[in-house]
Amino acid sequence: MVTSFKPAHGRKRAVAASSDRRQRHSAEIRERLFRSALALFAKKGFAETTVEDITEAADVGKGTFFNYFPSKDHILIAFGEMQLAKLEAAVEAARRTNEPMPQFLGSLGVRMTEEPTRNPEIIRALLQAYLSTTPVREAMLDLQKRVLAIHTQMIRLGQEQGQIRNDLPAEEIAYVFRQTIFGTLLIWSLHADATLHARMEAAFNLLWTGMAPRSDLRFPPAGSFPRARTGS
Repeated sequence: MVTSFKPAHGRKRAVAASSDRRQRHSAEIRERLFRSALALFAKKGFAETTVEDITEAADVGKGTFFNYFPSKDHILIAFGEMQLAKLEAAVEAARRTNEPMPQFLGSLGVRMTEEPTRNPEIIRALLQAYLSTTPVREAMLDLQKRVLAIHTQMIRLGQEQGQIRNDLPAEEIAYVFRQTIFGTLLIWSLHADATLHARMEAAFNLLWTGMAPRSDLRFPPAGSFPRARTGS
């Protein structure tokens, strides 16, 4: 009886292994398309990049693209999801290390604007996504709601620790914080210079005067935040 089941078990393992290989291969192709698209958006601009450009750069057939993304605009949704995952990881690390909230928030803009976000064409492409088709626009707005929810969690944690003013709702402060980061990115993308991190630091330094506990309006000590870089 035992012997009679071995072939069936062997077939199941073979099928499972084959399925795993297909999934890995599929994930690799999707990642290749995604990275190729971002590189081209950064180099040529979103509007000037075609699906054929992306598939050529990724070394796959043109029709393959649509097996993974309904349109070129959906690459931007995937990028937004990637940024959201980075934010979630940063918040989890802050909770784990018990990093002071002022220092964490002060450095968050720099953390979230590392490559490929540090390219103005990518920021312009993201802004364009909000003017895209209804499904893409709705997906991007949903992403923003999730970002706001995470920012609200951060602010609430800072309030509980006595590090952020608690006379205003956490969501209201989070909304202003998000607008500050987003607005700074927008203005910088129009200039396309090497001042992004310096702009982020300056924006937060000013914003902190409104976020600090009312009993302590002093700005955190010099050197508390990463030094703003003026290079690339």
